[in-house]
Amino acid sequence: MQYLVRLCVALLFTVCAACAFNPATNRPDLVLMSEDKEISIGKEMHEKLIESTPIYRDPVLAAYVDHVGQKIAVASDRPDIKYHFTIIDSQDINAFALPGGYVYINRGLLTYLHSEAEMAAVLAHEIGHITARHAVRQKTASTGASAASVLSVLVTGSRVVGDAANLWSTAAVKGYGREMELEADRFGAQYMFKAGYDPEAMISVIGILKDQETFARRRARIEGKKPQTYHGVFSTHPRNDIRLQEVVKAAGTLPAENKDIKVAYYREKTDGLIYGDNARQSNKNRFNHKRLGFSLLFPDGWTVANERSSIVGTAPDNSAKITIKVAKRDGNQPADMALREEYDSNKFEQSEKLDQYQLEGYTGKISSSKKKGLDPDRVAIIYYGSRQFMLEGKIIDTESQEKDHLEHYDTLFLTSIRSFRPLRKTDIVEKDIRRLHYVKANEKTTFSSLAKHMEIGEYAEEQLRLLNGYYPRGEPEPGEWIKIVK
Repeated sequence: MQYLVRLCVALLFTVCAACAFNPATNRPDLVLMSEDKEISIGKEMHEKLIESTPIYRDPVLAAYVDHVGQKIAVASDRPDIKYHFTIIDSQDINAFALPGGYVYINRGLLTYLHSEAEMAAVLAHEIGHITARHAVRQKTASTGASAASVLSVLVTGSRVVGDAANLWSTAAVKGYGREMELEADRFGAQYMFKAGYDPEAMISVIGILKDQETFARRRARIEGKKPQTYHGVFSTHPRNDIRLQEVVKAAGTLPAENKDIKVAYYREKTDGLIYGDNARQSNKNRFNHKRLGFSLLFPDGWTVANERSSIVGTAPDNSAKITIKVAKRDGNQPADMALREEYDSNKFEQSEKLDQYQLEGYTGKISSSKKKGLDPDRVAIIYYGSRQFMLEGKIIDTESQEKDHLEHYDTLFLTSIRSFRPLRKTDIVEKDIRRLHYVKANEKTTFSSLAKHMEIGEYAEEQLRLLNGYYPRGEPEPGEWIKIVK
């Protein structure tokens, strides 16, 4: 009996040791991670993410986002940790946070917001996830979760960032869940109020995102496609969310003269923001082969040489290379079998089927126990028409073979392999960069007439309406500032 009592006491102390008091929720969290460890994991994830994810390089806009974000962070329940705010160069409409103070907002979302207060609402929501330690709590709740799987939970909605999740895990993107999202709303609304921003902006952001969802469903119906489910920021909220309205109201109501909206200032800072695909960024190191009709993205900074029997991309410090060889396809032989025959191996590490751009293939790592000196580290075969393309990634710098070093290069190899696709006509012609600009409407301004003069796709009028908060109907008033794309 005494043994059982001692055991229970020991277990109680163990549980208490694992509990950390959460300043946001005002209650202890059953987590097995210190704040220092949380920050360390966030830093590791951030470094991995920026290696493979394009960052929007506009120092003025970046400083603006950071200024607003820091203003919210100071008003939060965890003002002592260092916060980092990054703009992802993606047209996807999303924002997300990593543990330990790392917040990201996509360029695409910034184009559809109308004020600094709305941007503050997005950043405050993500800061709410950090202060509530949602990533840590979610990790603790999952069996055998690693830093990798935490990232796969967080990067919801964005295709670009979703690729970064594959650095650690191929687990499905799950999101936080309704209760944690509402908790982040509640904290975010409180932080906005303390920082002098109108918490009601959080509700207006919901309207912007729900209009996007409505349009996506309509477009899918017209084109006979299955509508994509949105999993990004605020995705768990219905348009008229009573619970959200309650937490926003509970945060407090600012006097009209003190409400910090800053529409004009936001307009000034976002004028000239790139709209849609950033062709300059996406084609930065893309290799196009006209005769063979394929295109492939090499890592940034690598040099590419078209040699007699192969195409070779080499790292700036000669530490690694990617080689492309081409041969005639052997009938209907499955890609995995062809790869095994080519490299005389019955088993690959981390092997997977490739199915990209309507091309099929197979990739895997050559087992370190079976590797010979000249063998590549990562190999792939991709079928394209009557040809088969062999892609090899090899680490030349053999002095540094630590796990992080090997994973870094394997990520680069896989990213290039997955970028292989048929050559497009637009790959040959340099694309124009389209940017967001603001003009004043006059008596004759309609979205229909504006759309006729803008090359932004088949749904130009709908896109203009979404940009300006007039979806699905309505016209701007004379003298009103509106967004156009040129």
